[in-house]
Amino acid sequence: MLDIFVTSRVRRKIIVVFAKYPDFKTHVRGLARLIKEDPGNIQRELNRMVDGKFLLVTKRGKTKVYQTNKQFPILKELQSIVIKSQKGNKPSKTIG
Repeated sequence: MLDIFVTSRVRRKIIVVFAKYPDFKTHVRGLARLIKEDPGNIQRELNRMVDGKFLLVTKRGKTKVYQTNKQFPILKELQSIVIKSQKGNKPSKTIG
């Protein structure tokens, strides 16, 4: 269901991770391993999400660490959408 509104597969995966787990912190390569996507594509999407204030970025040495901005105005709504869209992906039982 989320794919109707968010057309980028990589962006959807990132939104799901950070909306479902708001305390999660990671760097680009760690996220790439988790969601099995190209680090270059992930970096581009992360930059967009930082610019849009959905994610916060801090530096640890030379490494950028990303986390959910818990002050993001529509975070609760986004979390609700993610949870509902994942419930919709489960196979339904057929009565027959």
